[in-house]
Amino acid sequence: MGSPVPLEPRRRDSGPVFSGVAPEIIEDTLIHLATENEQYLSELPEQAGCFKETRIVEFIFLLSEKWHLNHSTRYQAVELLERFMIKQVEQMCGDRGNAKGRGQGQKSSWSSVRDQIVNTFVLRLVSCVQLASKLSLHYSRVTSDTALKFLQSLKYSYTKQELLESELAVLNTLHYQINVSTPLAYVELLLEVLGYNGCLLPAKPLHQLCVQLLDFCYLTRETIYDTLLKIAIDNSTPSELQIAKFLTVKEDFMLLAVGVISTGVFILSLRHWDQVVEHLNCITGITSQSILEFSYAVVKRIVGSTTPEQHRRNCGTKSAEDRILPQT
Repeated sequence: MGSPVPLEPRRRDSGPVFSGVAPEIIEDTLIHLATENEQYLSELPEQAGCFKETRIVEFIFLLSEKWHLNHSTRYQAVELLERFMIKQVEQMCGDRGNAKGRGQGQKSSWSSVRDQIVNTFVLRLVSCVQLASKLSLHYSRVTSDTALKFLQSLKYSYTKQELLESELAVLNTLHYQINVSTPLAYVELLLEVLGYNGCLLPAKPLHQLCVQLLDFCYLTRETIYDTLLKIAIDNSTPSELQIAKFLTVKEDFMLLAVGVISTGVFILSLRHWDQVVEHLNCITGITSQSILEFSYAVVKRIVGSTTPEQHRRNCGTKSAEDRILPQT
């Protein structure tokens, strides 16, 4: 018998099919996602977002491209790694505190906790990508051989047993609750709702653009949300308390989804933009002002650091920021 193929190909998905879902299912799914989002925000750990820095997200995105995984899988991998790492750090710190309580403070220290995380981080990241790939029904599943070959290319000498144990460690730490909804699920559902509500939008091109914008928001997360925070508080130097309170905004998948769709419509079909923002407000309860501010933050990052006045002079027309930025 020959050696197993690295990837198990499945039927390649051509993308979501819109306007093919019964309204009752759309409504139930929207309620489910909204409830899930609210519950997650109500239980948000202080460390949320710590493992979504650009280098980590870019690593996962590039690895997903290398292994021909779809966008939903890459987002799932990012969210899995984030939730796993936070739980792992909490457990390690808890064990450290218990050891100190028993007079065994030297058994575990902050440096040793950090060392444990650093030493296994790439392995855990690969395991999260593997697990995410197994949740996908339409694309490729990452096999142990493929994962090991990649790790070996980085000069790691893990065995198949260690790789399996790493997957189990992720599963056990998350209590096997790994099928979490990603922002893409929110985007696709809201696009379905907009179509059902009569918004005449180019569904597939808009979906493709929204996926690109979602990638962009993941990769430039800190800059976008920093701009959004400064708009919200009308101050360029937020306090630590304001930054801490803003964490629920940064982790709000529903806000991210409506912001991505709003920005996509602004770029692709400007004449429908006001209508879409109004519909998104009615569907989600997120204010039009918040949607506009999010779109402004994204467009500002896309355009760059050019001021509205400079951009007007360069283009001979109103800049994207001027058209989005709410007027006082």
